[in-house]
Amino acid sequence: MENDKRDERSHAIADTLPPVPLTLEGAAVLHQMFRVRWPAWKTLAAAERQAAVAEATTVLTAMEQDGSGQTALFSLLGHKGDLLILHFRRSFDDLNAAEMRLAATRLADFLEPTASYLSVVELGLYEATVRLYTALRARGLQPDTAEWVHAVEAELARQRQAMAGRLWPQIPPRRYLCFYPMDKKRGEMKNWYQVPITERQTMMSAHGLIGRRYAGQVTQIISGSIGFDDWEWGVDLFADDPLVFKKLVYEMRFDEASAVYGLFGTFYVGLRFAAADLGIWLGGRVPAFPPTASG
Repeated sequence: MENDKRDERSHAIADTLPPVPLTLEGAAVLHQMFRVRWPAWKTLAAAERQAAVAEATTVLTAMEQDGSGQTALFSLLGHKGDLLILHFRRSFDDLNAAEMRLAATRLADFLEPTASYLSVVELGLYEATVRLYTALRARGLQPDTAEWVHAVEAELARQRQAMAGRLWPQIPPRRYLCFYPMDKKRGEMKNWYQVPITERQTMMSAHGLIGRRYAGQVTQIISGSIGFDDWEWGVDLFADDPLVFKKLVYEMRFDEASAVYGLFGTFYVGLRFAAADLGIWLGGRVPAFPPTASG
C-alpha cells in the first residue's frame, strides 16, 4: 500500500516536470558542400591553375589549425557534390570569417555550392534533467522560480566543466566522414514533442547504449540546429572503416527513438585529405590520409 502511494506521488511529480530537456552548447559548426566547375577549371591556363592552388592551399592549411577552431576537407562520393569543407569554430562570427576567407580565393570562382549546414555542438542532458527536475519538484519548488533557476544554472555550470572536451572537440583525424541531418517526428499519430520528458529520457538512454557499443570504431559528434537550419540536428560520424556507418545507423533504426520518431535527411559520405594535398585532389587523385611522406 505504501509502495503504491509512493508510485502515485512519483507519477504525479513526473506529470508536472517541464518538457524541455537541458542542453549544453559548444563549438559552432558549418558544413559546406561544393561541386567543382570542372570544365572551367580544366580550360584555365596551367600557370593560373597553379597560382589558384597555391593560394587556396595556403589559406586552407592555415584554417586547418585556426586559432579559433579547425577546418577539414573531404572528397565527396556520388552526385551530391565533389568537396565537403567542415569548420569547427568558437562562434558564428568565426564561422563567417572562415566562409569569407575561402570565398575571397581564386579557387572559389570554380566552386559551386550545392548545400550547407549550420549548427552548434550539442550535448543533451535528458538523464540529468529528469533527475534534477524530479528532485526540485519533490522539494515543492515551482519551475522558473528564483531557487529553481539557480539550481538549474548550477547544474549546467557543473556539466559544462565536466563535458568541456566534448563541447569543444577536435575534428577526429579519421579517413571517412558520414554526415546527415535529422528531425524528431511531429506527425498526426506520433509526435516526439508531446511525449512526456521521462519517456523521452528512457528512449534516449536506450538509443545512446547502441552508440556506445561502437566506441573505438566510430566517433560521433551531434550538433543542434533548431533555429539555425532546416533540420533539428546534424550528425557527424568519423571512422577508418566506412562499413561501420551502415552497421551503426541500421542498428539504431530499430530502437524506439528512431523507429517511431526519427526522420532522416540527406546523407553525405566523404574521404578526408589534407589541405596541403589540394593540388593532388584537383589533379584527379584522392590523396592518402594521413598524408604520406612522399605526398
